[in-house]
Amino acid sequence: MIAGRHASAPAARHPGGRWRRWRRGRPFTAGVLITLGGGEMLVTLRAPLGVLLHVGPQGLAAYLVPTILVLCGVLLITTPQQRVFYALLSLVLGLGSWLTSNLGGFLIGMLLTLVGGALAFAWTPDKRPAAPPESAPTEAAPAPPAPREPADPPDRTPADRA
Repeated sequence: MIAGRHASAPAARHPGGRWRRWRRGRPFTAGVLITLGGGEMLVTLRAPLGVLLHVGPQGLAAYLVPTILVLCGVLLITTPQQRVFYALLSLVLGLGSWLTSNLGGFLIGMLLTLVGGALAFAWTPDKRPAAPPESAPTEAAPAPPAPREPADPPDRTPADRA
């Protein structure tokens, strides 16, 4: 190797680049937490414990609330434009699961859902514009606006202006 001559290796493409961009373009972690919380509530409904009791309409709500939460989590990942609606719905249903789904899936599912709903509500899309391709010609900066003419003094009449 000759001193002063150093050949740099070509930049390797990161294998997870497209996945990372897709995941960061939506409230992914929040959707996963909401889905896991709803799934955990559904699992606890089928637990072989003697303390679980489902009678009448509350039995239907015990299955309906976690199912809607799982659906909210999946829809939050697939359609991030509606994140506020899905976040608020998951927060309300997460709190309602305390009464309908065995204390919110024995507290674990409810906490997962509430944390996911808060993350979804707080998430905002990236507002930065995409970087222009390097091969595209750069445009010249626009010229500054021309200075405006001063307004006529208020004491002049139209005859004086002519």
